[in-house]
Amino acid sequence: MAELLHHPRMTGSTTLKQYLWPVAITLLGSIAAMNVIPREMLAVDEHILGFPDTDIPGHRLRPYLLGLLCFLPAIAAWIYRCAGSLDRYMARQFITSFALSMGALLTVMILTDLQNNMSDFSEAQNTLDVAISYYGIFIPAMFVFILPYVLLLSLLYCLGKMSRHQEIVAMIQTGRGVFRIVMPLLITGVFSSVICLIFNYHWGPWAEGNKDLIIDIAKDGEAERARSVLYRDSESRRVWLVGSFPYQFEKTGELQNVTVHSFNEGNHPMTKLEAKKAKWSRENKNWTFSELQLIDLQAVPVPVKIDTPLSITRDWQETPWQIVKPGLDQSHLGIPELNSWLKAHEGVQWANRLPYLTQWHYRIAQPIICLITIMLAAPLGIVFSRRGLGGGVSIALFLSAGMLFSSSFFLTFGEAGHMPPLLAAWSTNILFALVALYLFHRRITGRPIYESIKKMLPAGK
Repeated sequence: MAELLHHPRMTGSTTLKQYLWPVAITLLGSIAAMNVIPREMLAVDEHILGFPDTDIPGHRLRPYLLGLLCFLPAIAAWIYRCAGSLDRYMARQFITSFALSMGALLTVMILTDLQNNMSDFSEAQNTLDVAISYYGIFIPAMFVFILPYVLLLSLLYCLGKMSRHQEIVAMIQTGRGVFRIVMPLLITGVFSSVICLIFNYHWGPWAEGNKDLIIDIAKDGEAERARSVLYRDSESRRVWLVGSFPYQFEKTGELQNVTVHSFNEGNHPMTKLEAKKAKWSRENKNWTFSELQLIDLQAVPVPVKIDTPLSITRDWQETPWQIVKPGLDQSHLGIPELNSWLKAHEGVQWANRLPYLTQWHYRIAQPIICLITIMLAAPLGIVFSRRGLGGGVSIALFLSAGMLFSSSFFLTFGEAGHMPPLLAAWSTNILFALVALYLFHRRITGRPIYESIKKMLPAGK
């Protein structure tokens, strides 16, 4: 610790070398951005071509968010380089703990998941390719999921070790307050929240939905995005019932086991079309139905079958994206997809918009948990006696479990309509942010935390 307070004067060559690695990280970020952004632009163009009624501005933002993600390490490196010696020391201690915790938790979760899914992977013809595709999706999604808990564990370990070695006390003796000491950690929480927000925008929910499909393909050779989906189009007065949306229906435009009822202006049924396959053309914007039968429901006295060729074409306005929307799981939709769903079902009486609106707010609220986790753990991890360290860790783990439970609890209430969606998504953040501010206040004012909470419990009286 002493060498941080009294370091020798740096020469010009030493200073130059210290700036080389932030420059190198910036160059690597630029290279990554130049590769990622064009590819994401092509993916967005392909999606918009297949689903022209989607949230186009929302999807157009995706490449730029990935570009920001590529440059976040460079921004962090420059902030670190421009920080003071004590801030850099605190950051190094935390990053070391974070790397160990993240590596250990990811390894355990990957090995556990591999053990559960190995039998499914072995059934695939190309086991290695399926496993690589699955874990290419699984690892980033799991990284974002466990990030708050890794922050908690690494922060408690880092601050606990520094407290035991009296390093926190030494920093306070330099004139710094507790809040100033943990400032680098709070900045880390902001970066973590930004990373989670970028993943929550599209790629995290998408990954959650697609990793299960990869397992289905490995087991059965095929997978479905949705099945038994009912869609009503009020303008054309048609009702679609689609048996299944294949895994690649976005690219092929092909649906299976389709039934379409057409109604007249008086809402009386006119025709019923049943087809094994229905394919939508991106170029012509029309539908081709094959292996079909067409029934006249207005025939008297009973409906009759209409003679049709092997396939027929209709220039109907519906698109596959419109039809699949009611069958999509709201937890697997990113912000652009949720925007599109909510807009398409605005004012529709039969559509339950509450789960989708709750998830939309949750996409923005959930990343803030990273910052709140650090705000909770920092005052509990800093102790001035060996006796209080175990109590602070126990309280932090208890609060983390409570945060996980309350998040699921409030989301369930919001999706069921028992709470406003905005309040359901943000209640966990508001509640535990108040707890964090209370703990910070007690730590800054030098009041005990563990002993005070223990006295509140019946056993402690």
